[in-house]
Amino acid sequence: MMTSSSNSASVPEAKSALNKFKYEVANELGVPLTDGYNGNLTSKQNGSVGGYMVKKMIEEQERQMAGKSGL
Repeated sequence: MMTSSSNSASVPEAKSALNKFKYEVANELGVPLTDGYNGNLTSKQNGSVGGYMVKKMIEEQERQMAGKSGL
């Protein structure tokens, strides 16, 4: 069985959408994320982007689930 890297998306469109989402979140948080080297950012800055992405994805999933009947 072949496993894929946890950093790869099996659907290219999903990878592109997640990348766009990452930059939108970074912009919202005021984190100067660039397309390229970001080694100048702190762990706190990078972690805040990932953490906020997860929070927003969970909120969206909860909204979708709340809209479905019979659950």
